[in-house]
Amino acid sequence: MRDRFESALTFPEYLETVRKNKELWRGVHERVRLPAGTVTEGHSVPGTWHLLALSEDWCGDAVNILPVVSRFVDELPNVDLRVLARDENLDIMDAHLTNGRSRSIPIVIAYDDDFRERGWWGPRPSELQEWVMTEGMKMEPGPRYARTRRFYARDKGNAIVAEILDLLRAAAASPASAAT
Repeated sequence: MRDRFESALTFPEYLETVRKNKELWRGVHERVRLPAGTVTEGHSVPGTWHLLALSEDWCGDAVNILPVVSRFVDELPNVDLRVLARDENLDIMDAHLTNGRSRSIPIVIAYDDDFRERGWWGPRPSELQEWVMTEGMKMEPGPRYARTRRFYARDKGNAIVAEILDLLRAAAASPASAAT
């Protein structure tokens, strides 16, 4: 896994490859403001962590999530982030299916310093995911996406950072042999 991680793009490199929604990706990245205190909390997570995100540039959730994750990780000296294309890495994707059946993205996988998987998160904040899987699925895609965008705008990355921080804390607290 180390070789795949190291060959993956950093987030700034990934931004250079984005073709669909290019201005939205850049705009979200420029507007990220991290929730107060989260960087300090992130510094308290022991260990060295490698986060691998699976994404595609057309994904509306990814465009709202990965810029936030990138800004957060940029502030943590013991965490780095790389991005792989989902469609070119289906073996990794298929090991991290949403509800055991859906190739939903983005997915963020936490690896320790020995590149053992210690947990994963995705494809969206839990509150939003619960809504999408219940009420959201009853809506047409256009209105569902509009409501999803409103969630991200209103939340300002708070849920994303909190849940990525929870992922790192859980990874640091669990023995490597217990990881999924």
